[in-house]
Amino acid sequence: MTDLANTAAPGGGLVLVLNAGSSSLKVSLLDGSGSRLWQGQRDCPMAEGASPEAVLEEWLPAVLAPWNDAIVLAGHRVVHGGERFTAPVQLDPTVLAALAELVPLAPLHNGPALRVMRWLAAHRPDLEQWACFDTAFHATLPAEAATYAIPADWRRQGLRRFGFHGLSHQHVAEVVAERMYPSAAEIPLRLISCHLGAGASLCAIAGGRSVDTTMGFTPLEGLVMATRCGSVDPGLLLHQLRRGLSVEELDQALNGRSGLLALSELSGSMQELRTAAGAGHGGAQLAIAVFRHRLLREIGAMAASLGGVDVLAFTGGIGEHDDALREEVVSALSWLTPFEVMVIAADEEQVIARACWQCAAEGPVSH
Repeated sequence: MTDLANTAAPGGGLVLVLNAGSSSLKVSLLDGSGSRLWQGQRDCPMAEGASPEAVLEEWLPAVLAPWNDAIVLAGHRVVHGGERFTAPVQLDPTVLAALAELVPLAPLHNGPALRVMRWLAAHRPDLEQWACFDTAFHATLPAEAATYAIPADWRRQGLRRFGFHGLSHQHVAEVVAERMYPSAAEIPLRLISCHLGAGASLCAIAGGRSVDTTMGFTPLEGLVMATRCGSVDPGLLLHQLRRGLSVEELDQALNGRSGLLALSELSGSMQELRTAAGAGHGGAQLAIAVFRHRLLREIGAMAASLGGVDVLAFTGGIGEHDDALREEVVSALSWLTPFEVMVIAADEEQVIARACWQCAAEGPVSH
């Protein structure tokens, strides 16, 4: 992807925000007001045996050079913070070691984030780095929403529902509150945030706090996604294991060969499936129908957790751009009490940058 540059002159303290995925890295540079001075994305191989450091070394130092002296903080999106990290944390050797222990909970994202952190620490040892967690926004989940009905000794191991896309859901909650009640500090607004993209989840938000969500212990639970299955009967998985499927094969199938891609046998891209469905492709039509059905079912569940809905907000690639899906969903929800519908551009980087400024001002917190 081509880098997008802004002609604004460097100056003042800047935050470098890094969002590492399983095969790419998104980077943004923001000033204290939240304005973007630069953003870019590169394919960056993160799999075991790959060398993302070579890509980082070839790319970032050169493009960031004009602002190098002004960059005072770096913030990383980390998908899984486990039970320990429920707020942004400044990186140090102890924290990095703790984050390494969490990699198995979200290997496609936590592992790459850790590699980027270590590369940046070597490249800019003077730069203060912070980790911001997708799970943190869901730290307010009540026990009944966070607890699985599994054996007590399992629960004591920390096996529970965490929820994800928290940085995105937090951004949606803040924008909705500002639009609805710009002069109010705290409003008991009942909001369902729909983050719909390659990864997809819903969040039930009451008064700005997460009270329920569709993802659980990992980002596999909940809605149908591009290549992830969403919720399935655990008995089906046991059946496949008993038939001889290895744990690794099961992992690959559920994370990389399921979802829209598996249903359509064509693509995990909703945009491509819309085109194919319009041309009569049966698999594409089925994929869209299953996606929509699961979405409607889970919106109903979130509405039940909230006791009604005041705002239904869409964000993410599908949420922002698939007008047909939004219209179908809103029409199918006519049984709900009247609610506002909003489309909000995803902006996790703003949330991360703001958190970094605030935490740096307050000083490190012991973890």
